Amino acid sequence: MMLDDQGMAEEWIVRVQGKEYGPADIDTLREWKREGRLLPENEARNTGTDLWSTAAAIPGLFDAGASEAAIAGRLIEPPLQTQHRTFGQILAETFQIYRKGFFQFLGLTLLVLLPSVCSQLTTPLMKTTQGSYGDLGVLAGGLFSFFMFMLSLAMWPIYVAGIQILSAEIANGRRTGFAAVLNETVRFWPRVAALCVFVFVVFALLILFALGIALTLAAGATSPLSIFFALALLILQVWMFGWFFITVLFWQQFAVLENAGFIDSLRGSRNLARSGQDLPLFERPLWRGAFIASLWFALVLIIAVVSEWTTLHQYFNQLMTTQDPQTLLHQLTEAQQARGFDISAFVLNLLQRILQPLLGIAFVMLYLDSRIHLER
Repeated sequence: MMLDDQGMAEEWIVRVQGKEYGPADIDTLREWKREGRLLPENEARNTGTDLWSTAAAIPGLFDAGASEAAIAGRLIEPPLQTQHRTFGQILAETFQIYRKGFFQFLGLTLLVLLPSVCSQLTTPLMKTTQGSYGDLGVLAGGLFSFFMFMLSLAMWPIYVAGIQILSAEIANGRRTGFAAVLNETVRFWPRVAALCVFVFVVFALLILFALGIALTLAAGATSPLSIFFALALLILQVWMFGWFFITVLFWQQFAVLENAGFIDSLRGSRNLARSGQDLPLFERPLWRGAFIASLWFALVLIIAVVSEWTTLHQYFNQLMTTQDPQTLLHQLTEAQQARGFDISAFVLNLLQRILQPLLGIAFVMLYLDSRIHLER
């Protein structure tokens, strides 16, 4: 604890974008520095004087000989903001950040995409394997495909963390090298990987629960009691899905940008999603986040329908002309095998993966904007 000449703890006032914060002691200033909200060039003064200096001059706060990146270890977010963005501004800044860091975002995408593409391309090659070494080739191809699949999964936490860090860096007006971003993401890998598994498993269980309700209703008698029981379970499932969606809405931002632990990331996400109750409905973080997610899922659905339109049209025609379920299944299987590699579907899926960082960037911008109201 730093003391002044009279034995009292020293306190400072800091000024960011024309707004003053404080008085704050050295421990509070260090916390602001760790959170990326206090930079060396921000104005600061001791409460005992009217002379403004910079935060870099506060003893024990910043190492004057180190660079900003080495001081903070990482940048979490831009300096403190004083007003909310509109939803249109969030979307506009999302596209601006994506444009400025396109090649770096593309590099992060390729970390996940290339192993997946290699795995997909292995399948048609395995089908053409012939000769006495055919079985060995199929085995080698299967092992290679499995290895590429596991590598793609292993790269996913790096991709998630990289989107958060790179988006925050560009939003703050700084350009960071791709290698520096990758080096920074590695230390978040265990936490992000654990949260990815947790989120995926819970959502999968919720979907299976919904399917179980549908199968129970279809297999059981259509009595009023069974229908009431199925509707009650469906309401419970919808409530559970909504509660979990709120809990994980901002988990990526808290896990990486806030450097929060497993439980703290989920708790912070829930609190931020539920904040802004005094704001108009569409300005609340939860509704904005749900709308951003809905826009992305609508885009994914459109791409999926366009890429599979020929197959869907063929399936529909066979469904209308074939009455025997076993014959229908056999025809659909043969049609799928005869289809082979579809270049148009591949290109559309590739486009979707290249555009996917936009979703992560949008949530980073929404997170930074929502923090303004939460911190008031």
